[in-house]
Amino acid sequence: QVQLVESGGGLVQPGGSLRLSCAASGSIFSLYTMGWYRQAPGKQREWVATIISGGSTNYADSVKGRFTISRDNASNTVYLQMNSLKPEDTAVYYCKANRRTTGGTIYDYWGQGTQVTVSS
Repeated sequence: QVQLVESGGGLVQPGGSLRLSCAASGSIFSLYTMGWYRQAPGKQREWVATIISGGSTNYADSVKGRFTISRDNASNTVYLQMNSLKPEDTAVYYCKANRRTTGGTIYDYWGQGTQVTVSS
């Protein structure tokens, strides 16, 4: 079992920056692939970025070059640095922990979300 708590959301002007944090507890954090997702009003939840246990990262095209995902396995925390924010980045941002065991069992855990609003 993994518990995830996001923080760092808020209101920011277009062109501004925010850093989201997701603190994990309850299991071996370093074993999990960590991801950020977001859901805007009236839209489906969409993938934003992923970082695997070894540190490799992937990004959605819509955020590539503006957002950076990172992790600190010592403090069980994953971050999302968001720069050059646009109004279309407005959404609730969710942290996800994912792990697939050698036996094929998949574990998925979600945080409660943090609101990011980009507006002048």
